Amino acid sequence: MIRSVKSEVPVRLTVKRLGEYHAPIEGRAGKLRLDFNENTIGCSPAVRRALARMTRENLAMYPEYEATTRRLARFFRVRPAELVLANGADDALRLIADTYVEKGSAVLLAEPTFTMYRFYAELAGARVVALRYDDSMRFPLDQALQALRRRPRVLFLANPNNPTGTLLALESLRRILAGAPQTLVVVDEAYYEFSRATVLPWIRRFGNLVVVRTFSKAAGLAGLRLGCLFASQEVMDVMRRACSPFPVNTAALVAAEAAVRDARFVRNYAREVSRSKQALAGALERMKIPVFPSAGNFLLADFGVRAPRLLMGLERQGILLRDRSSDFGRAGYVRITVGTRAQTQRLIGALKRLW
Repeated sequence: MIRSVKSEVPVRLTVKRLGEYHAPIEGRAGKLRLDFNENTIGCSPAVRRALARMTRENLAMYPEYEATTRRLARFFRVRPAELVLANGADDALRLIADTYVEKGSAVLLAEPTFTMYRFYAELAGARVVALRYDDSMRFPLDQALQALRRRPRVLFLANPNNPTGTLLALESLRRILAGAPQTLVVVDEAYYEFSRATVLPWIRRFGNLVVVRTFSKAAGLAGLRLGCLFASQEVMDVMRRACSPFPVNTAALVAAEAAVRDARFVRNYAREVSRSKQALAGALERMKIPVFPSAGNFLLADFGVRAPRLLMGLERQGILLRDRSSDFGRAGYVRITVGTRAQTQRLIGALKRLW
């Protein structure tokens, strides 16, 4: 009989200090998923057809990236050397931290925002400098410009921001980039297809700019994990040194190519979400529920002390929303993914019954 041996291997101090990330509940299949900002109708049929054509040989081979990178670069109107593919936007953020963030260096954020910015910064041992959106969910531009004078290594900025929905004007982004040549400014455009605001054409103008995009939201490929990093060739050459050799699986590459060939599907879905978002915001306002403007495929609403009961009631009806109360220090704040108008009407009907 072999006696079990307990591990005595020391754990990195930064890992021991990390808080555990809690993803939304599992068992979400078959429910109205308005909790994770996913595409609520699924990917393009063209993607399904492309995946169905994959062969056993395709799956037995290690992925090859050159052709897909070239085709995606043409779609995004950049050079192949200005694009790196990643295993989702999360992996893109990890690659940025691995390349630029060292123990003790400063990373600047404005919170509440995407949780993984802080996660990867702290995992790298960085000192996180956190600003705050105000009560109207406005980005703290003046404070950010002041903080950038101290030359933090990286600024992570979601535009539009999750969960507030805030869209920072291009002129504000220009001021940030021009005023911080020694800070890597990461503009996360995960919701670009809904906001249509982008700084991607600026990557040759600002050597300190990195843009992140994802196929997880509008394109409906969250389950396959594909993200994109865009920056000047000089920055990309450095990041490729820290990149694993096979970060993206073959199925994700096939799906991404099919998705960009059927760009009309994404445009139509984004238009439907825009109309649906207007309907939902109007319904919430008529119910006297505070709701904030959003440039993404979601809305942030304040249901006050009734939020926990409301969320449980909706879940019993198969409707999932995202409780964001921990971001604001009190119960009430709920992020609602916006789907189709039919899905929104189902949600509105359930809210009226429970409210």
